[in-house]
Amino acid sequence: MFDDKFKEVVSNEGVVSIVSCADNEAHVVNTWNSYLVIPDEERILIPAYGMRKTEKNVNKNNSVLLTLGSKEVEGRMGQGTGFLLKGTAKYISSGPEFEMMKEKFSFVTRVVEVTVSSVKQTI
Repeated sequence: MFDDKFKEVVSNEGVVSIVSCADNEAHVVNTWNSYLVIPDEERILIPAYGMRKTEKNVNKNNSVLLTLGSKEVEGRMGQGTGFLLKGTAKYISSGPEFEMMKEKFSFVTRVVEVTVSSVKQTI
């Protein structure tokens, strides 16, 4: 699911936006490309310290959108490219993947696990 262009974007710094929605209200929170961990071809792990509103939304409606990009990666129309991802999220606060993320990111209190259902290059 994650092609080479997507992996190249993740390996370059940029902003990641996570959009959740519950009770007819969208909420956006940001993180960094360098914080994304891709353990397999359909999941992304994201360290969470805050993200409390996102967690409340995910507990009501686990559908999320992610956008990410990097101006350092060649896109379809020149320098810079980005992606839109759709998927479902859940929060992890224990277990081997949580411990692995805690080792990488000491600030972690929970991990957002996103199971991706679609990836679209946007530019």
